[in-house]
Amino acid sequence: MNVTAETATATSADVAGNVSLILGEVADTTSGIDYAQLAHLADRIKGAGRVFLAGAGRSGLVLRMAAMRLMHLGLTVHVAGDTTTPAISSGDLLVVASGSGTTSGVVKAAQTALEAGAQVAAITTNASSPLAGLADAVVIIPAAQKTDHGSNISRQYSGSLFEQALFLATESVFQTLWDAADEPAEQLWLRHANLE
Repeated sequence: MNVTAETATATSADVAGNVSLILGEVADTTSGIDYAQLAHLADRIKGAGRVFLAGAGRSGLVLRMAAMRLMHLGLTVHVAGDTTTPAISSGDLLVVASGSGTTSGVVKAAQTALEAGAQVAAITTNASSPLAGLADAVVIIPAAQKTDHGSNISRQYSGSLFEQALFLATESVFQTLWDAADEPAEQLWLRHANLE
């Protein structure tokens, strides 16, 4: 059924309540992140020869946004799975994200990166996950896992809170690196895609 003006039953109060719900959950969750872990991630990114990012589903989409911002800083950045992504090697960093820390393709990417001599940074909810165990640097986001439908951490659906917090975490890393670079926005803009 398509929602039209005639069939819509939501009110502006419903929407406002859900905006408040989401903002509150995101604020609570991001305030629970160990910011030293994010600072360590920023240092790892800054020191890497090249930065690769890998994630599945919505987490992967968030990492694609992060890749774009890192490219704007002038870093050499690749998204795993793109047809032009080269082989990862020693001196490189793979940044991976998985709420559960068990997403098979993401765990396999981390294993491959380590075998190639690269370092791995993982962002997850699960400190004891296989992904966290492979990582040289770990950022724990204290959000509900997507299969935890009865969670008292979040009323949102299936991993949304992790993905929202992941976006803010990666944006804070970008902002921190940009502050340290002391480059004007106009300089970053010159690197923005012009074949859109």
